[in-house]
Amino acid sequence: MVSLSGEIGIEGSSSSSQAMPESVLPTKAGTFDPPTRLPMARPAFGTEGRPVQLLTNHFNVKFTKQDTVFYHYSVNISHDKSDENHAHSKGFGRKVLDRLYQTYRSEFEGKQFAYDGEKSLFTVGPLPQNNFEFTVVLEDSSARATGGDPSGDSLGEGDQKRSRRSHFTRTFKVELSFAAKIPLKSIALALRGGESEDAQHALQILDIILRQQQAKRGCLLVKQSFFDGNHVNFIDLGGGVSGCRGFHSSFRTVMGGLSLNMDVSTTMIITPGPVLDFLLANQNIQDRRRIDWVKAKRMLKNLRIMTRHTKMEFRITGLSEMPCNQQLFPLRVRNSHGETQIVDITVYDYFMKTHKMQLTWSAHMPCLDVGKPKRPNYLPIELCNLVSLQQYTKALSSQQRVSLVEKSRQKPLERIRVVTDAVKNNHYDEDPILRSCGIYIDKQLSKLDGRVLSAPTLKVGNEEDCVPRNGRWNFNQKRLFYPIQIDRLWAIVNFSARCDLSYLSRELINCGRNKGIQIKRPFTFFEEDREWVRSDPVVRVEKMFEKIKANLPEHPQFLLCVLPERKNSDIYGPWKKKNLHEVGIVTQCISPTKINDQYLTNVLLKINSKLGGINSLLAVEHPCRIPLVNEIPTMILGMDVCHGSPGPSDFPSIAAVVGSRHWPLISRYRASVRTQSPKLETIDSLYKPGADGQDHGMIRELLLDFYRSSNAKKPTQMIIFRDGVGESQFNEVLNVELNQIIKAFEHLGECTIPKFTVIVAQKNHHTKLFLAGAPENVPPGTVVDTMVVHPRHYDFYMCAHAGMIGTSRPIHYNVLLDEIGFSTDDLQKLVLALSYVYQRSTTAVSMVAPVCYAHLAAQQMSQFLKFEDFSGAAGRQGVPELPRLHDNVKSSMFFC
Repeated sequence: MVSLSGEIGIEGSSSSSQAMPESVLPTKAGTFDPPTRLPMARPAFGTEGRPVQLLTNHFNVKFTKQDTVFYHYSVNISHDKSDENHAHSKGFGRKVLDRLYQTYRSEFEGKQFAYDGEKSLFTVGPLPQNNFEFTVVLEDSSARATGGDPSGDSLGEGDQKRSRRSHFTRTFKVELSFAAKIPLKSIALALRGGESEDAQHALQILDIILRQQQAKRGCLLVKQSFFDGNHVNFIDLGGGVSGCRGFHSSFRTVMGGLSLNMDVSTTMIITPGPVLDFLLANQNIQDRRRIDWVKAKRMLKNLRIMTRHTKMEFRITGLSEMPCNQQLFPLRVRNSHGETQIVDITVYDYFMKTHKMQLTWSAHMPCLDVGKPKRPNYLPIELCNLVSLQQYTKALSSQQRVSLVEKSRQKPLERIRVVTDAVKNNHYDEDPILRSCGIYIDKQLSKLDGRVLSAPTLKVGNEEDCVPRNGRWNFNQKRLFYPIQIDRLWAIVNFSARCDLSYLSRELINCGRNKGIQIKRPFTFFEEDREWVRSDPVVRVEKMFEKIKANLPEHPQFLLCVLPERKNSDIYGPWKKKNLHEVGIVTQCISPTKINDQYLTNVLLKINSKLGGINSLLAVEHPCRIPLVNEIPTMILGMDVCHGSPGPSDFPSIAAVVGSRHWPLISRYRASVRTQSPKLETIDSLYKPGADGQDHGMIRELLLDFYRSSNAKKPTQMIIFRDGVGESQFNEVLNVELNQIIKAFEHLGECTIPKFTVIVAQKNHHTKLFLAGAPENVPPGTVVDTMVVHPRHYDFYMCAHAGMIGTSRPIHYNVLLDEIGFSTDDLQKLVLALSYVYQRSTTAVSMVAPVCYAHLAAQQMSQFLKFEDFSGAAGRQGVPELPRLHDNVKSSMFFC
C-alpha cells in the first residue's frame, strides 16, 4: 500500500511546494490531430452474478406494416398584425389546425395527421398535393379590449341587452409544404444495430402521435410527459405550488425490439384557485393587508385567470397603480338623449352599478390588469381564479423539495399498477394513425433477466473486514481505517442555534474515541452576539471571524460550525467562502436536531475525510488487486456541471472535476472547480491556455496533484465518469471534452497519451426495474445489460444501492470508449465497487462516488456566489471567476 505519510491532515505547503517539474515529461514532437470518435459497440455481455427475474416499465410494441412511410409537411401560420398577441397563446397552433381539419377535411381525402404544435405536421402516406394554402377562421370567446372596460362591454348603462361576452373572429392563413419522407422500416434497421437518422425521426413522429392524443384531452404537455388537471393528481408543496402527477411516454429502440417506455412523472404547477389564496400561500402570510404587492406583481405576471362572473379567461399583464375603489377608467355610456359620451368611473363603482356585484375585501387592493400596455383592462382580484395546469418554472425551496420527495414516493407494486393502468386507459391501439401504421402495444410490463453482483468487502480499522449487507454497513464496535487526530487547536462556532455546545463537544469526543479518532477538547466556544443576528449573512460571518481572530492564539486545525437552520441557512455560503477561500481552515457545518451516536458518527465520517483520513477502503484496494487498475498508474475522474435555478438567469454554471490521488487507491479524490457560461453543459475549462503561455485548466491541476501524491507516477490510464449529459451530447464528450484532456497532457510535454475509458452516467431517465412477483425493490448490485439496453451501443443499468423508500432508480451507464480493455464483468464490478467508496456515508450510493463528489464540489462552491448580482454580467465582462481555494485546503476533500 502507498505510504500516506506527509499527506494526512490539512495539506498545505509540504504538498503544494513539490511542483512536478515539467522537464520530467519529455516534449512530444508534432501536434495532436484528434480523430472523430463515435460511441463504441458492445463487446460482450456480463455473466457474473446471481440470476434474478425482473420486470421493467417497457411495453413491447409490434408494428406489422413496415412499408409505412411518414410524410413530413412544414406548417406556417400567419395572421393579422392586430392579432399578433394571440399567436403565442397556449395551444394556439393546435386550435388552428383542428379547425383547418374540420373545415377542409375533404382536401385531405379523409387522411388524418399528427401535429407537433409548432412547425411540423405528419401523415401516413402523401397528401393529394405537395403544397396547400388554407384560410382558417377561428371564433374566440374572450374579452375584447375596448378602452379599459373590465367586462368587455363596449357600452355601459342603457345597453344591457348587449352580450357581456364579445364573440369575434380571427382569420389566419395556413401554408403546408412537403418537407421529407421518413420510412417506418428505418426503425427495424435500428433494431438490427444500424445507424439511421430516419429511425430517430420516425420515433419522434410516434411520440408526437401520443402527445397529440393527450393534447386533445386538455393535458399539459412538458417535453415527453403529459399531465391532466384532475385534482387527485395534485400534491400540495406549500407556497402556492403543487406537484402534478402525470406520465412520461416515449417509444424506444432497445435490444428486445421496439418498446413504449411509460413512467410516472411529476411537474410543478401553480396551485389553481382564488388569486388571493395563492398570494397568501406564496408569501407565507395569513393577513391580506401584509401582501407585498411588488413581489405579487412579479409572481402574477403572465399567469392565466378565469373570472367568476363571466367564466372568461385572461392573461395577467400587471397590476393597477391604484386600489380598486380609486382606479379610474374611461367608459362609454349613453345619456337620456341617446348620445354617447365618455365618463371616468372607478372599477369598484363599475362592478357595483353595471354588474350589481358587491365587492368586499378587494376594494382596497390593486386590480389585476389583463389588457395591453396602452389599453389596460382591470379586474377585481376577488373575482379571479388561477386556472389549472400552469407550469411553475422557478426553483423550489428546500422545504418544497423535501415535501415533493416525501409525497410523490410510490412503492414498486403501486408504480407497476399505475403505469399498467395508464397504458390500458389511454387506448393507444384505438388511435387511427397508430392503427394505420399497424402498431400494437402490449398491456403488460416486459420481462427480463438480471444479475445481482456481490457487494465488495471493505477494510476498516485494525485491518478488519467489513461485509456490507443489503448495501449497508456500520461502525458499531468498529474503528475507521485511517482515523486522523484532532490534536491541535480547534473550536466550535454557534450562529444563534439553540444547542448545548458543552454536551455536543463531549459526545463528539466520546464518539470519536470509539471510532479511533482522538479529539482534544475544543479551545473555546464562540457564540454569536445577539446584535448581529438580523444582519446580512456576510456581515455576520465577518463579525464572527473578528471574534475568532481576537481569541485564538494560532491558526486552528478545524472549526465546527452550528447553524440555526438546516440545508437553507444563508450563513452557509459566506461561511464556507471565508474558510475555504480566504483563511484556509477546514470546517464542518451542522444543524443538529437530535444528537445520538448515529448522527455523530455521520458527522465524524465527514470530518475525518476532510482532514485527510480514510473511513474505509475496498478490501481489493488494500492489497492492490483491482484488475487493470493496480498494475498500471490509473487516474479516475468524476465530472459534472451544476446549473443555476430554473428559468432565465445570469447565474453562471459551475463545472467540477474530481481526480483520484494516492494511486493505487481509488478512494481519495481532489476537486477542481470553475465557472462557465450559464446553462452551458459542455465543460470548457478542462484545458485553458492563458496569455502567459501556461495552461490554467482543471486537468493540469489534477494531473500535478496525482503526480505529487502517487510517488512521482504519471497516469498512463484514465477512467472518466461524466454525469449530466444526454445521448445527443455523447459526441461532445468524446470529441470536445476528451480532446481538451489530451491537450492538457500535451501541454505538460507528455509523449505518451494515456489510454482512456469514458463512461457517461445518467440518472434522469425513465427506465425502472422491478422484482418479478415481489413487493420490495431490486437488491443492491442488480445489473441489466440485455433487452432494455441499446441495440448496438455499450450500456447497462445498475442499481448499486438499496432502495429503502419508494421505487429504486437504476443508473444508466453508457460506455463510450474503452481503450484500457476491461472485460464486461470487470468493468461492471469496478462501477459497483466505486459506489462503495463514498466516504460520507455507510451505504452504497446509487451513482459512482467520483461523480457524487463532483456534484458536491460544484454545489458547495456555487454557494460562494450566492449573494452576488450577475444581472447582465455575462454580457458585460464575461463569466465571473470563482474564488480559488486556499492552499491549505485545496487538496483536501472539502466537499465531503
